[in-house]
Amino acid sequence: MKSTGIKKLYYSISEVSKITDLEQYVLRYWESEFEQLKPQKNRAGNRVYTNKDIQLILHIKQLLRDERYTIEGAKQVLHTWESTEENLQQDLFGGDTSAGKPADSGADIQTKKITDPKLRQDLFEVKTALEEILLKFS
Repeated sequence: MKSTGIKKLYYSISEVSKITDLEQYVLRYWESEFEQLKPQKNRAGNRVYTNKDIQLILHIKQLLRDERYTIEGAKQVLHTWESTEENLQQDLFGGDTSAGKPADSGADIQTKKITDPKLRQDLFEVKTALEEILLKFS
Protein backbone atom coordinates (compact mmCIF):
# COMPACT_ATOMS: atom_id res chain seq x y z
CA MET A 1 0.00 0.00 0.00
CA LYS A 2 1.31 3.40 -0.87
CA SER A 3 1.71 5.75 2.06
CA THR A 4 -0.62 8.74 2.14
CA GLY A 5 1.28 10.39 4.97
CA ILE A 6 -1.78 11.37 7.00
CA LYS A 7 -4.34 8.81 8.12
CA LYS A 8 -7.90 10.01 7.64
CA LEU A 9 -11.28 8.63 8.58
CA TYR A 10 -12.62 8.84 5.03
CA TYR A 11 -11.05 8.82 1.59
CA SER A 12 -12.48 9.78 -1.81
CA ILE A 13 -12.48 7.31 -4.68
CA SER A 14 -9.63 9.22 -6.34
CA GLU A 15 -7.52 8.94 -3.16
CA VAL A 16 -8.31 5.22 -2.85
CA SER A 17 -7.42 4.78 -6.50
CA LYS A 18 -3.98 6.26 -5.85
CA ILE A 19 -3.45 4.37 -2.57
CA THR A 20 -4.38 0.97 -4.06
CA ASP A 21 -2.98 1.62 -7.55
CA LEU A 22 -6.32 0.66 -9.10
CA GLU A 23 -8.43 2.57 -11.61
CA GLN A 24 -11.64 4.13 -10.30
CA TYR A 25 -13.77 2.05 -12.68
CA VAL A 26 -12.21 -1.12 -11.20
CA LEU A 27 -13.18 0.01 -7.70
CA ARG A 28 -16.76 0.67 -8.84
CA TYR A 29 -16.91 -2.71 -10.60
CA TRP A 30 -15.62 -4.57 -7.55
CA GLU A 31 -18.25 -2.79 -5.49
CA SER A 32 -20.90 -4.41 -7.72
CA GLU A 33 -19.25 -7.84 -7.48
CA PHE A 34 -18.26 -8.09 -3.81
CA GLU A 35 -21.08 -7.64 -1.30
CA GLN A 36 -18.57 -6.86 1.46
CA LEU A 37 -17.37 -3.75 -0.39
CA LYS A 38 -20.03 -1.13 0.22
CA PRO A 39 -18.47 2.29 0.79
CA GLN A 40 -20.73 4.91 2.30
CA LYS A 41 -21.80 7.95 0.33
CA ASN A 42 -21.65 11.52 1.51
CA ARG A 43 -24.43 14.09 1.14
CA ALA A 44 -23.28 14.87 -2.38
CA GLY A 45 -23.57 11.17 -3.28
CA ASN A 46 -19.81 10.62 -3.60
CA ARG A 47 -18.27 7.41 -2.29
CA VAL A 48 -16.32 7.72 0.94
CA TYR A 49 -14.01 4.86 1.88
CA THR A 50 -12.77 3.94 5.35
CA ASN A 51 -9.44 2.34 6.22
CA LYS A 52 -11.30 -0.95 6.56
CA ASP A 53 -12.68 -0.55 3.00
CA ILE A 54 -9.12 0.05 1.75
CA GLN A 55 -7.87 -3.06 3.56
CA LEU A 56 -10.64 -5.07 1.91
CA ILE A 57 -9.79 -3.64 -1.52
CA LEU A 58 -6.14 -4.56 -1.04
CA HIS A 59 -7.16 -8.06 0.03
CA ILE A 60 -9.35 -8.44 -3.08
CA LYS A 61 -6.53 -7.10 -5.24
CA GLN A 62 -4.13 -9.64 -3.76
CA LEU A 63 -6.57 -12.49 -4.37
CA LEU A 64 -7.32 -11.50 -7.96
CA ARG A 65 -4.00 -10.14 -9.18
CA ASP A 66 -1.32 -11.90 -7.11
CA GLU A 67 -2.93 -15.22 -6.24
CA ARG A 68 -4.83 -15.38 -9.57
CA TYR A 69 -8.26 -16.24 -8.16
CA THR A 70 -11.33 -15.79 -10.31
CA ILE A 71 -13.93 -13.36 -8.99
CA GLU A 72 -16.07 -16.32 -7.87
CA GLY A 73 -13.10 -17.92 -6.14
CA ALA A 74 -12.21 -14.65 -4.41
CA LYS A 75 -15.83 -14.33 -3.22
CA GLN A 76 -15.57 -17.76 -1.60
CA VAL A 77 -12.26 -16.90 0.07
CA LEU A 78 -13.71 -13.62 1.39
CA HIS A 79 -16.80 -15.41 2.70
CA THR A 80 -14.59 -17.85 4.62
CA TRP A 81 -12.38 -14.98 5.84
CA GLU A 82 -15.47 -13.05 6.97
CA SER A 83 -16.81 -16.07 8.88
CA THR A 84 -13.46 -16.51 10.63
CA GLU A 85 -13.46 -12.84 11.66
CA GLU A 86 -17.01 -13.12 13.02
CA ASN A 87 -16.04 -16.19 15.04
CA LEU A 88 -13.00 -14.39 16.44
CA GLN A 89 -15.09 -11.39 17.46
CA GLN A 90 -17.66 -13.66 19.10
CA ASP A 91 -14.90 -15.45 21.00
CA LEU A 92 -13.32 -12.18 22.13
CA PHE A 93 -16.42 -10.10 22.70
CA GLY A 94 -18.91 -12.46 24.23
CA GLY A 95 -20.64 -14.55 21.61
CA ASP A 96 -21.53 -18.22 22.11
CA THR A 97 -18.13 -19.86 21.75
CA SER A 98 -19.46 -23.40 22.01
CA ALA A 99 -21.49 -23.27 18.79
CA GLY A 100 -20.14 -25.56 16.11
CA LYS A 101 -17.59 -27.24 18.39
CA PRO A 102 -17.71 -30.88 19.43
CA ALA A 103 -18.88 -31.55 22.99
CA ASP A 104 -15.46 -32.85 24.00
CA SER A 105 -12.91 -30.87 22.02
CA GLY A 106 -10.09 -31.76 24.40
CA ALA A 107 -9.41 -28.08 25.12
CA ASP A 108 -9.07 -27.16 28.77
CA ILE A 109 -8.98 -23.45 28.01
CA GLN A 110 -11.73 -21.39 29.53
CA THR A 111 -12.82 -18.37 27.56
CA LYS A 112 -13.74 -15.29 29.52
CA LYS A 113 -16.28 -12.88 28.12
CA ILE A 114 -14.92 -9.37 27.85
CA THR A 115 -17.53 -6.96 29.09
CA ASP A 116 -15.45 -3.83 29.72
CA PRO A 117 -16.22 -1.51 26.76
CA LYS A 118 -12.81 0.20 26.89
CA LEU A 119 -10.98 -3.13 26.86
CA ARG A 120 -13.19 -4.37 24.01
CA GLN A 121 -12.38 -1.24 21.99
CA ASP A 122 -8.66 -1.57 22.74
CA LEU A 123 -8.67 -5.22 21.62
CA PHE A 124 -10.56 -4.33 18.47
CA GLU A 125 -7.98 -1.63 17.64
CA VAL A 126 -5.12 -4.09 18.25
CA LYS A 127 -6.83 -6.63 16.00
CA THR A 128 -7.27 -4.00 13.25
CA ALA A 129 -3.61 -2.96 13.53
CA LEU A 130 -2.49 -6.59 13.28
CA GLU A 131 -4.64 -7.10 10.19
CA GLU A 132 -2.98 -4.07 8.57
CA ILE A 133 0.44 -5.53 9.34
CA LEU A 134 -0.56 -8.91 7.93
CA LEU A 135 -1.81 -7.29 4.73
CA LYS A 136 1.54 -5.55 4.28
CA PHE A 137 3.42 -8.83 4.52
CA SER A 138 1.07 -11.01 2.52
